[in-house]
Amino acid sequence: MKVAAIQMTSGPDVKANLEQARALLEQAQARGATLAALPENFAFMGLHDADKRAIAEADGAGPIQDFLAATARELGLWIVGGTLPIRAGDDGRVAAASLVIDATGARVARYDKIHLFDVDIPGRTESYRESAHVAPGREAVVVDTPVGKLGLSVCYDVRFPELFRRLSAAGAQVITIPSAFTGPTGRAHWETLLRARAIENLCYVIAPAQSGFHANGRETYGDSMIVDHWGAVLRRLPRGRGCVVADIDLNRQANARISFPALSHRVL
Repeated sequence: MKVAAIQMTSGPDVKANLEQARALLEQAQARGATLAALPENFAFMGLHDADKRAIAEADGAGPIQDFLAATARELGLWIVGGTLPIRAGDDGRVAAASLVIDATGARVARYDKIHLFDVDIPGRTESYRESAHVAPGREAVVVDTPVGKLGLSVCYDVRFPELFRRLSAAGAQVITIPSAFTGPTGRAHWETLLRARAIENLCYVIAPAQSGFHANGRETYGDSMIVDHWGAVLRRLPRGRGCVVADIDLNRQANARISFPALSHRVL
């Protein structure tokens, strides 16, 4: 089975972002992908962090969710919808929800980002307080797909290996990590973290990313990639918009897990 990681430079215009996503999903489908993953914030990166509250959708209804369902159905493609803002509570915050849509357009899973990016970038004036407008999720999610058991995560989650241990313990064979990594942290840690999560869990990793300079002045790192269960980078797109496609070989993964049974050697 082939999977795709899609790289975008999203902005504050939802319609324009969805048009960009549609064109890239069509590319993925034309290149034989069974499942394609969009980056974090694929449908909206506002001028201000609070702007996501205004365009947040009710769970199960809204133009972004309708787009995902219609596109999956029309292309016959499984889609992991990076993240989109879904209303989460009385305080006005939203969930950063990653939705899995099957090839008929039906939603089969939702994961809400657990670890929120409340940091000051060392050596820079960049500060982020994601929790001011996003409510954290609580549950790890693994879902059956044609490319294997899929574990869901988002961006900053990648720094918390205990989440990925829980996903692999629940049977995950492939993990998606849609992201919008900052330039400085991406240059320092992106590839290392992705390959570490793949290696220690003997899982494939699909990591679609935001890339470039956005209307709000933020720079995202890009370098979308697909990593195999042994930590090899199968495909990557360093910068710009586009998609990368690679094969998922579950038989080869299963053989590696038998001959190198590190997952069964866990003690703690």
